[in-house]
Amino acid sequence: MAITAAMVKELRETTGVGMMDCKKALAETDGDMEKAVELLREKGLAASAKKAGRIASEGIVDIYLSDDNKIGTIIEVNSETDFVAKNQIFKDYVAAVAKQASKSTAADMDAFFEEKWDLDPQFTVKEALSQQVAIIGENLNIRRFEKFEKAQSGKLVSYIHGGGRIGVMIELACENESHELEELGKNIAMQIAALNPKFITENDVPSDFIEKETEILTQQAKNDPKNASKPDQIIAKMIEGRLKKELKEMCLVEQPYVKDGDLTVQKYIDSVAKVVGAPIQVARFIRFETGEGLEKKEENFADEVAKATLV
Repeated sequence: MAITAAMVKELRETTGVGMMDCKKALAETDGDMEKAVELLREKGLAASAKKAGRIASEGIVDIYLSDDNKIGTIIEVNSETDFVAKNQIFKDYVAAVAKQASKSTAADMDAFFEEKWDLDPQFTVKEALSQQVAIIGENLNIRRFEKFEKAQSGKLVSYIHGGGRIGVMIELACENESHELEELGKNIAMQIAALNPKFITENDVPSDFIEKETEILTQQAKNDPKNASKPDQIIAKMIEGRLKKELKEMCLVEQPYVKDGDLTVQKYIDSVAKVVGAPIQVARFIRFETGEGLEKKEENFADEVAKATLV
């Protein structure tokens, strides 16, 4: 039976489920509207549709590393409340998603959602997510993931802070895969979690970023009344100094090492390299913080109490 746009529209209005899922359900049930509704309910999609508009900005970050240490994935899965984020069912689900992402070839989240769910291949990742929404009772969202495939000798190391509030995955490049790399990686990952550097070295800073920062610092200096009588060359020197300080804060290896303020991160790495007997480099890192950049749900306790008393 041909599936028309009107049929898809009707099913969507009945269930609140997305158009693509409605079209698939109708195709699978030969256009039978009742069976399509039933199918969407079985998949958990119809139950989750009502929750889809709620803000999911809590949740956790988790990391999966393969047993051979060749593949690592970091993932953020959001929930509506911090309470759910601490729930073991939710944590187990996020761990399963992280493992699934380690095998994924998806180039974006849309493609990832369409992949078969490893734990039950009759469902897609998106359908399995909808089932979790129905089980847990909150809107959930797999927001993002990043996958590292180690292409050289060294070590993939992970660090989770605050029960999943922040996650860091780091790749260290070193010809000697010594056990010291694990501790080094953990310490640097803790540094990244705490100070949130944007780059590894100054050489990694894009020229357009430097140009933009210089422009901003120049404008700030010109707007400061204290600099009104200062010559342009003095202001230029001031800006150069401020930019250098800013880059040291943004570049990982230039930062003071949090466990020993007398060392920079680079000097700490060099000290471990002497023990290992081979140079060590931070090849790359990724840092996820739960809910960063997302709209937060505003809670007003007094209003909640007032509403409760009226029920």
